[in-house]
Amino acid sequence: MLPNCFEWAWDAGHFLFFGGMWYTIIILSLGMTWCIFKTIMDTVSGKGGDHH
Repeated sequence: MLPNCFEWAWDAGHFLFFGGMWYTIIILSLGMTWCIFKTIMDTVSGKGGDHH
């Protein structure tokens, strides 16, 4: 079922599923963005690990 199908109905089940799905995607995206940002900032400031 796709949203452009004529049988699509926005009922409570769809709102809960898609709300939870987008909430999860946003939380994971924010976490990954924070990790990438923190890694870049640590590398630029020289606080990164020394692998010698």
